[in-house]
Amino acid sequence: MTPGAPSGAPGVVVVTGVGRYLGAHVAARLAADPRIERVIGIDPTPPGTELAGLLDGVEQVQVGPADLGPLLGDLGVDAVVHLALVSAPDKQHGGRAAMKEQNVIGTMQLLAAGQRAPRLRKLVIRSSTAAYGASFRDPAVFTEDTEPREVPRGGFARDILDIEGYVRGFRRRRADVTGTVLRFAPFIGSRADTTLTRYFSQPLVPTIFGRDARLQFVHFDDALEVLHRSVVEDHPGTYNVAGSGVLSLSQAIRRAGRIAVPVLEPGLSGAAALARSLGFGRYGLDQVDLFVHGRVVDTSRLEREYAFTPRTTAEAFDDFIRAHQGGVVLTRDRLAAAEQSVLEGIRQVRAAVRERS
Repeated sequence: MTPGAPSGAPGVVVVTGVGRYLGAHVAARLAADPRIERVIGIDPTPPGTELAGLLDGVEQVQVGPADLGPLLGDLGVDAVVHLALVSAPDKQHGGRAAMKEQNVIGTMQLLAAGQRAPRLRKLVIRSSTAAYGASFRDPAVFTEDTEPREVPRGGFARDILDIEGYVRGFRRRRADVTGTVLRFAPFIGSRADTTLTRYFSQPLVPTIFGRDARLQFVHFDDALEVLHRSVVEDHPGTYNVAGSGVLSLSQAIRRAGRIAVPVLEPGLSGAAALARSLGFGRYGLDQVDLFVHGRVVDTSRLEREYAFTPRTTAEAFDDFIRAHQGGVVLTRDRLAAAEQSVLEGIRQVRAAVRERS
């Protein structure tokens, strides 16, 4: 640690991905902590206007992971918080290939830079409960030691498995560095803006016919708290980060005051098409499998080691609902598209019944 820094708190912290919502909030929170001397935000692109105001106390450097090597050494960095991950492909920005380049190759470059940084003593990695996959063979509850029963179909989950593998290798080479891997459940809350929150903000929510997945969330503010504690305290290891308890998909939709639209289509591809017809976001196979099979994780290790209990899944979801009580108003065009999609779903059901008879 930097000479003179309080015990446990690093003097110089690098946060990657500060051009995005999570990275900007984490960097701002660390910069407000008087125990931390400097916070350096890394992102190849500048933050948008809605995030720029958060970063007044953060030194911003516009570089990618490939250029981090000299930076970590020259600045005497004590800790790195790696948040620059993409959870869904964006066709306008390179699709799946660009997503893997940023997630996997970017993390490899970061770890290579950390390998050559002599002062580095702490590495905090954002991971995801998507590492467990989602299938009909899943156990009722995943612990941190549970292996996926099947190779996940989604690109993000496969990236997470690769990333965690590279982090394990880094830990073996740099045993002097405290490595913390945080497997977050999907973020939710009044301030969260994610694919999942946009999904539940729709007046008509696509679901798959005959399925009712068990879901678990983590409140965005609790995620910030865990990330902050991971930097200023020592918590080596891998931790599930989620709110206790579960909500079924149907319960969540009813609590949100929305209308479920069941679609009979293998893999929920029809539901994803319905969401696109309504003009809401993009849904990859990771989200599709989650909505079909669900996922629940055990958080006792986090609560014991951090002495912190996130608010429950239901409490986190209710906070999201209070912030979105106004709902989303359907335009005439979106309503017409929704009606056509629902009618098409009904035709699919009738056709399937005729084929079986």
